[in-house]
Amino acid sequence: MGGKIGHTLLAQDCVLCQAASGEKLLCEACARELPFVASACPRCAAPSADAAECGACIADPPHYDASRAAFVYAFPVDALIQSLKYGGQLALAGLFAHEWYQRIGATGRFDLIVPLPLHPARLAERGFNQAAEIARVLARLSGVAMDARLARRVRDTAAQTMLPWRERATNVRGAFACDADLGGLNIAVVDDVMTTGATLDEFARTLKKSGAARVENWVMARTARDV
Repeated sequence: MGGKIGHTLLAQDCVLCQAASGEKLLCEACARELPFVASACPRCAAPSADAAECGACIADPPHYDASRAAFVYAFPVDALIQSLKYGGQLALAGLFAHEWYQRIGATGRFDLIVPLPLHPARLAERGFNQAAEIARVLARLSGVAMDARLARRVRDTAAQTMLPWRERATNVRGAFACDADLGGLNIAVVDDVMTTGATLDEFARTLKKSGAARVENWVMARTARDV
């Protein structure tokens, strides 16, 4: 599968190889090569050979209750996410949402879908929240209401990717706030990529502090633990 992501998202052109793809963003050949998650820890979605809860989650349980990822964060998914996030190719949000829903689906009862918030400064710089764009489509597919204003990011923290693994939890502590009463609600949190899970863990902590009964992460891609 060659080629680069195009600058435009023409329905008849695959966004990866520019071959004819009909009404889809990916041609059949490129779609077959997407790195789907085969087996993962049900708590943090890290790759797992037996789909059992991993040792890290058993030893130090995160505040979220479950995580489900459709893809491994590897080529070409990484390139597609970068194109959505930094290239503004918003049609890719729909691609990810449809692939996630088709592969995983929203099993169980959920009261709200909540995209991981961006800090206002980051939102103004980027012009959109990629998690909210994905969540909007997932809400339509699942029939679960989305609330992008339920919580907010109150600290503009350093980018997690720039920090050592063990410093990431400290970096995001106190980054979110939620004034709503979430008593007894089951919340699905949407984000594009899950790396260490520190940001999602802190967000889940915030939601549970406001009364959420269950928090499940719906992420498009999951990295390996050593990223």
